[in-house]
Amino acid sequence: MFEFSSIEEYQVYLKEGKYSCAQAVEYYLDRIKNSSALNALIEVYADEALEKARQLDASRSAGNKTGKLHGVIIAIKDVICYKDHRVSAASNILKGFKAVFSSTAVERLLAEEAIIIGNLNCDEFAMGSTNEHSAHGKVLNALDRTKVPGGSSGGSAVAVQAGLCMVSLGTDTGGSVRLPASYCGIIGFKPGYGKISRYGLIAYASSFEGVGIFGNTISDIGLLMEVMSGPDDHDSTVSHSGALAYNQKLAIEKKFRFAYFGEAHSHPSLDPEIAGAVEQTIQELKQVGHTVEPVRFDLLDYIVPAYYILTTAEASSNLGRYDGVKYGHRSPLKQKDLISFYKLNRSEGFGKEVKRRIMLGTFVLSSGYYDAYFTKAQKVRMLLRNKINEIFNQYDFILMPTSTHTAPSLGENYGDPVAIYLTDIFTVVANLTGIPAISLPLYTHSNDMPFGLQIMSNRDNELSLLQVSQLMFKPPFVPKI
Repeated sequence: MFEFSSIEEYQVYLKEGKYSCAQAVEYYLDRIKNSSALNALIEVYADEALEKARQLDASRSAGNKTGKLHGVIIAIKDVICYKDHRVSAASNILKGFKAVFSSTAVERLLAEEAIIIGNLNCDEFAMGSTNEHSAHGKVLNALDRTKVPGGSSGGSAVAVQAGLCMVSLGTDTGGSVRLPASYCGIIGFKPGYGKISRYGLIAYASSFEGVGIFGNTISDIGLLMEVMSGPDDHDSTVSHSGALAYNQKLAIEKKFRFAYFGEAHSHPSLDPEIAGAVEQTIQELKQVGHTVEPVRFDLLDYIVPAYYILTTAEASSNLGRYDGVKYGHRSPLKQKDLISFYKLNRSEGFGKEVKRRIMLGTFVLSSGYYDAYFTKAQKVRMLLRNKINEIFNQYDFILMPTSTHTAPSLGENYGDPVAIYLTDIFTVVANLTGIPAISLPLYTHSNDMPFGLQIMSNRDNELSLLQVSQLMFKPPFVPKI
């Protein structure tokens, strides 16, 4: 019987002949088939994955050198391009569209002999916190199918949670990796802005988003980070600090300085049980010799408004290209003029949440409101960056709950977008400032649902963030599905 606990162990078993790549693919294809009701995957590359697995088995048997991700079975979010495969951003506006090139992240996975088994459901154009805004239907939380998995990378989280792949890729614009990780009881890692090339991502908010990783062990997260990070000529915003051996430097014994925001831990929206669990962790860290201190953070109530003003403005600009002229949905109805042609294509192609954010972004960019909203939001972003820099001059990490609550029920707050937007209150800090962050599945609520602890580090400190995560989260966590 095939079992997976970590990439390292799996690859040892491949070399010993206990498993084959083909057996692993067949195992996951069977699990995907039996878990189709979760709606995590949009498309499964069954024949292609099996053929790739057989090729890798033959190559390994012939004694050829194996890649770092040899035989690792990965699924990717439906906003990440994979050449000659459909990519729709979970939107009808791109129904049937096939990518004409692969993202840099995908190319680097394939170069190290990973097997991509399918693409994953998400909120349309990565806009959402529940994964209920998808042209392909909502994704269900495998621990409780009456609950949401979180968004926008809900399919990516559930794929790992339910054991439909070994690791998965999502994207994180304001918490879209960390929030689903918290709701689903797995690890969700958001590298700093530009640490992994954004080339080949369908853009929502270009100055915020990036590729993120879901997994069950820190070592697996570190290995994918090692493979995908590094300079890329296709992306001018990518970090040029070079790739590090993240997976080989995780073991560390050191006393760290942690900060936490008192305003966050006493926020009225925070579930008291979550607040208590995080407080207990703070006390445990102190007991083993770490420094953990509160810092004043008086910008908390401004970060969600600033985030949604800026991201919707960027969405308004980025999504202007989807008009049905060169590609994407084109209405079969004949129109009398170009404006009517655009209106109909976009009205039919975009979903309600995407339309809402495009209109909000267009509004804040309009001449009468640009200074009142967009300019002020940019000033808040700068203040926030300065404050974060000030904190990291004195501390190594910032601790914070990942979410204010555990996974909500399906349809809860669906008609109240502001309530849903406020669920991002603890995650958007990392995106506004471009710093790395991770959600660790350390806790279980009395309602039997998991929730995570979020840790943030300074820019270019992904390695130290993974090291402290390894220190705090040693055993692999595999939810009981």
